[in-house]
Amino acid sequence: MGAQRYAVNQYMIESLLAKVREGEIAIPEIQRPFVWDAIQVRDLLDSLYKGYPVGYLIAWRNPDVKLKDGKVALGKMILIDGQQRVTALTAAVLGHQVVNKEYRKVRIRIAFHPIKQHFEVMNTAIEKDPAWLPDVARVISGECDLFDAFEAYVEHNPTADRKQVKQSLSALADIAKKQIGLIELDHDLDIETVTEIFIRINSKGTVLSQADFAMSKIAADTRCGGPLLRKAIDYFCHLAMEPGFHGQLAEFDPEFAATDYFQQMSWLRNDNDTLYDPSYTDVLRVTFGIEFGRGKLADLVSLLSGRNFATKQFDESIAEEAFAKLGNGLHRFINETNFQRFVSIIKSAGFIANSMVRSQNALNFAYALYLGLRQQGVNEAKVERLVRRWFVLSILTGRFSGAAESQFERDIRMLDEPDFASVLERVEQAELSDAFWQFGLVQALDVSSTNHPLFWVFVAAQIKANHKGLLSRDVLVRELVGNLGDVHHIFPRKLLKSKGKGRSEYNQIANYAYTQDAINIKIGSKSPHLYFADVVAQCEGAPLKLGGIDHADELQANLAAHCLPPEVLSMTVEDYPQFLVQRRALMAEKIRRYYLSL
Repeated sequence: MGAQRYAVNQYMIESLLAKVREGEIAIPEIQRPFVWDAIQVRDLLDSLYKGYPVGYLIAWRNPDVKLKDGKVALGKMILIDGQQRVTALTAAVLGHQVVNKEYRKVRIRIAFHPIKQHFEVMNTAIEKDPAWLPDVARVISGECDLFDAFEAYVEHNPTADRKQVKQSLSALADIAKKQIGLIELDHDLDIETVTEIFIRINSKGTVLSQADFAMSKIAADTRCGGPLLRKAIDYFCHLAMEPGFHGQLAEFDPEFAATDYFQQMSWLRNDNDTLYDPSYTDVLRVTFGIEFGRGKLADLVSLLSGRNFATKQFDESIAEEAFAKLGNGLHRFINETNFQRFVSIIKSAGFIANSMVRSQNALNFAYALYLGLRQQGVNEAKVERLVRRWFVLSILTGRFSGAAESQFERDIRMLDEPDFASVLERVEQAELSDAFWQFGLVQALDVSSTNHPLFWVFVAAQIKANHKGLLSRDVLVRELVGNLGDVHHIFPRKLLKSKGKGRSEYNQIANYAYTQDAINIKIGSKSPHLYFADVVAQCEGAPLKLGGIDHADELQANLAAHCLPPEVLSMTVEDYPQFLVQRRALMAEKIRRYYLSL
């Protein structure tokens, strides 16, 4: 039997909050938006008042760290489950402000009715009603003497049952004395074990990522400037999503607004591009990769803790170095020139919208590759070519579809080789052989999903070539990917369903093409031989009926741009299986030519 690797302790709420206030328990989310609504805070207080269980908190103790002067700093406990409950308590019990979803500091006031023994979120009507205590924090925190609170209440409510009021207020004040359980996990447990424990205890089965642990470690380390680094990551990610937050941020956090981080990320206030809006996981993965040459975020957590991998001991100097390197990597990540040039490279490959990128880790590694090659002083044009190719290769081969983190680490280590171009050539020879292009890719295109990565590689190839939408004379595929187009079934879905075809048959990638919604609507459920007949007639002088193409050479070019065999003009539903075979081969060849052009 294994030794017990945890301790379970009961703390009075006032003692628990004191530990938080003194920094003995670190709550990494305390500076981030509070996601609970006021009703949940009310219900938490109601449960405590009635003596109902409110669940255990889970904390993971940081290891003791040897300081430079030879002393040992005792590790803080990092709260990894229960942040929202503790934040709710600091708001309702101590009266502290919380940061709402709009990054504004607000007070959550909970009112209490001593006669009905009922809690409610404070509102204007309650505030005017003397039967309610407008803010329970004053009583629970001890800011207002219990006797004074009683006297004031009965003065405004002379008919109230004094005994009942006294009992209710006393029970309200006792909330601070109620106990809450804290599970304290040993510091030497690895991330995987802590995660497993968390999942087993947490009734919702919530999964904590290694990035969550890393962010917790960062926020908890005040000696190494962790809180500032944590803020910089959080704010950058939020600004990337909400550029308008920039003006609000200076008011919300003036101390941060005075830092170099804020100045460096201020360009985001005018940035509305959504191709790459990184999460904190993405930021950590890229910065850790380029600064440490590693890909596993569990190793980042260990380094931020000061772990010496050789001696298994924990040393402050290692933690300091790790924080410094991570900070340096963050500066490189958020740099306007770096970020925007990288985005332009991805767009130059035809990937113009976030919806087209079906592998975030492919995008992350491409950015790490860009930053790494620039750091090496590689020629800019060569950097662009290598990044484009590696990104598309990653998508084509599903490079990060399996054990993504392990693959990321293997790839990042290849950046240490003197010539990454030779690395790319070696990988291409191994994974993009003639067999891949002629057979593997053709077979891989036999799939049904508009979200499949290979469909978007095909669309990217069309965008890069400035192809027009199906049966469009002027409108480009790049414009249709935005908001003007539909993914059209070349053999209409209704037609195939009427012939007994199932979803997996009619939703084939090889049956898709981007077209204008007006064209798609006019086609309806017609067979290709019928609606293409209208287009052929237009090319022979008939009035425009479907799309704008009215010349035979335009029609042939449009068919070729969409990899449609010439025979499609006369195809009926009976020809559908043959059509799919032909088009997959044509699509694979187009993707091959596209890749070689990158």
